Amino acid sequence: MPIVKANDQDRAFMRAAYAEAKAGFDEGGLPIGAVLTENGEIIGRGHNRRVQEGDPIAHGEMDCLRRAGRRRSYGATALYTTLSPCMMCTGTILQFGIPRVVVGEDKNFDGNIGFLSERGVEVALLQDPDCIELMGRFIREHPEIWNEDIAEDD
Repeated sequence: MPIVKANDQDRAFMRAAYAEAKAGFDEGGLPIGAVLTENGEIIGRGHNRRVQEGDPIAHGEMDCLRRAGRRRSYGATALYTTLSPCMMCTGTILQFGIPRVVVGEDKNFDGNIGFLSERGVEVALLQDPDCIELMGRFIREHPEIWNEDIAEDD
């Protein structure tokens, strides 16, 4: 499945995900935010809390899904994330059957957009300048934390 074009609603929901990323940055953590929507409404939001909570799997997407709570089905949802998802978050998206993912950027981390798309997930990529700048700034200022997050040696 090819990468699809984003629409105005996607850009609006990405602003909410970006606000989560900014909150994480302001807390001293990684600036990766996410929102989960259903039928045009936000039903969950979260941001990376690995540093703040000392939790290695508290990625932005995971935090968002935890805060959204249990669901019987994810078939009518869309996940908005400021950064292309890592393999752990990609696996969770596939496990729960989230049919659509909108990604803020993949310049700072290419993640697994292609993997999602190949498995039938509709993916839109915004290359949002604010998402690119904030993540780039964090990587420049805290390379050791970034490398820890993506499990790379310094």
